[in-house]
Amino acid sequence: MKIGTDGVLLGAWASIDHNPASILDIGTGTGIISLMLAQRSSAELIDAIEIDGDAYEQCVDNFEHSPWSDRLFCYHTSLSKFVDEIEVKYDLIVCNPPFYSEDYRTNNNPRNLARFQDALPFDHLINCVSKLLLDNGNFSVIIPFKEEDQFIATAFKYGLYPITIMHVKGTPSSQIKRSLLSFSFRKGNAKRTQLIIEAKRHQYTQKYKDLTQDFYLNM
Repeated sequence: MKIGTDGVLLGAWASIDHNPASILDIGTGTGIISLMLAQRSSAELIDAIEIDGDAYEQCVDNFEHSPWSDRLFCYHTSLSKFVDEIEVKYDLIVCNPPFYSEDYRTNNNPRNLARFQDALPFDHLINCVSKLLLDNGNFSVIIPFKEEDQFIATAFKYGLYPITIMHVKGTPSSQIKRSLLSFSFRKGNAKRTQLIIEAKRHQYTQKYKDLTQDFYLNM
């Protein structure tokens, strides 16, 4: 699976201001978000989980060949099994979840798992996060903008409240495409910002460059 803009955005945006010592990446794919957080933070424990076998093998290979291999570990398991078996709780949890809720399916099962919401329903995801997150921890996620209200309402049920929200647009004239959301168990007024990726075709905005330039060879 190729590295997508969503993963890069989340890996670059997720706050580490609270100096997380432990991080969990749910549905890590090839491990890009975990690797970015290893580069950005000094967290001693960075766990990732991935249910697809091929993606898991690629992730393990990427972790082993990275400069941070001693801090990265990937579990080949489902989120449900992980919650039942793990005793650790985390300072930071990140997830770029499957969220295509339309009825369309392809014949490629790994792609379906990665792309469709029914592989990881939002309610199940948030419920599990509420059990794995430390009291002072943060949970960061990227979802379609159209799903934002539903996602926040579901998070409320589990005592998680938005603390930062960033809306992402492809160009100045396009509609909001993605929502980057950060949650905690603390109530408060969420800080809201906006990011435009391109000023025009193939011309990245300065704000996007500032956010992601540490992770591109040519930016």
